Amino acid sequence: MPTYVHPTTLAEAFELLGQEGDTRYLAGGTDLIVQLRDGMIAPAAVMDVKALPELQGIEINNEYLEIGAAVTFNEIIASSCVGDGCTLLKEAASTLANSLLRNRATLVGNLCNASPGADIAPAALVLQGALTTATPEGGREIALKDFFVGVKKHALDANELVTKVRFPVSKGRGIYLKKRRIRGHDLAQVGVAGFYGIDGSLRLSLGAVAITPLLLDGFGTLGPDELARRRDEIVAEAASAAKPISDVRASKEYRIAMVKLFTERIIDAFATGTEVQR
Repeated sequence: MPTYVHPTTLAEAFELLGQEGDTRYLAGGTDLIVQLRDGMIAPAAVMDVKALPELQGIEINNEYLEIGAAVTFNEIIASSCVGDGCTLLKEAASTLANSLLRNRATLVGNLCNASPGADIAPAALVLQGALTTATPEGGREIALKDFFVGVKKHALDANELVTKVRFPVSKGRGIYLKKRRIRGHDLAQVGVAGFYGIDGSLRLSLGAVAITPLLLDGFGTLGPDELARRRDEIVAEAASAAKPISDVRASKEYRIAMVKLFTERIIDAFATGTEVQR
């Protein structure tokens, strides 16, 4: 069994990190505990980082929304700070598992698990999220579009700890659509997020249809009429980007069909200013 350590300061965390060898961080633990139980990983130590002050809180200023790495999904859903375009985070968070798990699961943990089908990843990508990290030598910022590098693989170094994720405050509308096998809590068969800025920018992200969550942008500035005219072109681009597999949850053909359908619905809702069909 791994050693359990529970630092209360960042300095103590890095001191313990140097002593324990291969260490996995625990914030919510909803993925980590399952991986330990099933023998998928066997670290020397598990470091509980929930008490670190640098990982707490939700703050917003004129430029950024910042969410600490120990903040749970239910805290995000309840927060008055998560408003305007970033309400997409609440929408995606509410589809993850159930309320009991959302009391433990964290946004940053969900991202760092690096699952291709992570519910929060498409929303975080279209909102142009970036991770702030810390190491004994310093830290850096990693844009989420550069973070996912493979199935359950990310760009973090071994001693690197994510302290928060931040999103530029953007005016616009976000939508997240998820297909699952059953009503209630279930992993995504397909997830599609979209963000349409008041400046006419459009970003789309696809989950569970490739080895990493996918971000599609570069559409230029699109007014509602042009967005409607280019709907089929944008849908085709999304379908072409998807490279799904067939597994127990869905066939690759079904996943591509759902990408097309969800993208159509999102573009139609953006172009007309109406509610999205769910």
